[in-house]
Amino acid sequence: MTRTLGVVMDSIESINPYKDTTLLLLLAAQNRGWEIMYMQQHDLSLENENPVASMSQLRVKDHQTDWFSLGQPKLTSLSDLNVILMRKDPPFDTEYIYTTYILEAAEKLGVMVLNKPQSLRGCNEKIFAASFPQCTPPLLVSRDVGQIKNFYKKHHDIVLKPLDGMGGASIFKIGKNDLNLNVIIETLTDNGRKTIMAQKFIPEIKLGDKRILMIEGEPVPYCLARIPPEGDIRGNLAAGGKGIVQPLSKNDLWIASQVGPVLKEKGILFAGLDVIGCHLTEINITSPTCAREIDREQHTDIGAQLLAAIEKNL
Repeated sequence: MTRTLGVVMDSIESINPYKDTTLLLLLAAQNRGWEIMYMQQHDLSLENENPVASMSQLRVKDHQTDWFSLGQPKLTSLSDLNVILMRKDPPFDTEYIYTTYILEAAEKLGVMVLNKPQSLRGCNEKIFAASFPQCTPPLLVSRDVGQIKNFYKKHHDIVLKPLDGMGGASIFKIGKNDLNLNVIIETLTDNGRKTIMAQKFIPEIKLGDKRILMIEGEPVPYCLARIPPEGDIRGNLAAGGKGIVQPLSKNDLWIASQVGPVLKEKGILFAGLDVIGCHLTEINITSPTCAREIDREQHTDIGAQLLAAIEKNL
C-alpha cells in the first residue's frame, strides 16, 4: 500500500534546489515510494475537530531549473496522510503557533508529525539551548535593559540576538567600551518590550559555526562548519558564510550525547545543533538545513536516513 507524506513548507517555487534540505527529504521519500502532498501554511484549516488542507500532489526532481510539478489542489483531511513534515521556515510567530495546533489535531487522529507540534511550540530554538547549561556559553534571556547591561559589564564581549530570527538576521557583537551599546539594546528590545538573548562572545567563531544534524537523537557523523566572511561574526550561509564539511570532534559528539536523548524524548526526530568552539549556541528544530552540503561532499544520504527513521516509527 502506498504511504502518503504531506509537507508544509514555504513556496516550493522560491527554494534554491541546489541547497534546499526540504527538497532533499522529498526526493528521498519519493525514491522510497511515498506519495507526496504539498501545502503551505495558509492552506491549513480546522473544521470543528477535523484538520483539513487544500493540498496538491507533488512530484520532485533533482534538477536546477525544473525541480517540481504540482497537481490540482483539493481540500483533504489531514487524517488521510501517514506523515506530515513541518518545514516552514521561521519566523516563529503567532501564525506558526496556530499551525502547530492544527497539526496537533492531525496527530490526535493518528498522523505522525515531524517535528512534534507540542515540541515546536515549547522548544524555542535559542532558549531551548539553555536547558543544557553544561554545553552552553554564559547567556541571558531578558528584556530588562539593566540586566542586559550588567551581563555586558561582566563579560565585556557579548552577542545580542532576537529570539525569533533566522539566518543571522539582527545579530550584534558588542565589544568592550562599545558606544553603540545603548542603541542596540533599545532597538532589539524595542525599549524593553521584546525579550532577547545575550551570549558571551565565543572567539572560535572564526573557525566556524558548526551545524550538527541529529536524526532520532543520534548525530550524522559530519557537520558543516560555516565560516564568517571577512569583517563579520556570522557564519550563517544566508549571511555570506562559507561552508566546510568536517567530521565531528570528540566535543561535538559529547554535546550530541547530552542533547540527543532529550530530543528523542520530545519527539524531535530531526534537529540541527549549532556549535561554536566547545559551546552549544542553538538547537534548530523548525526547519534544519545543511544536509545538501554534507551529502554532496561526503556521499552520505541524510534524506534516506531520516525516512528510514520515520518508517521505523510508523
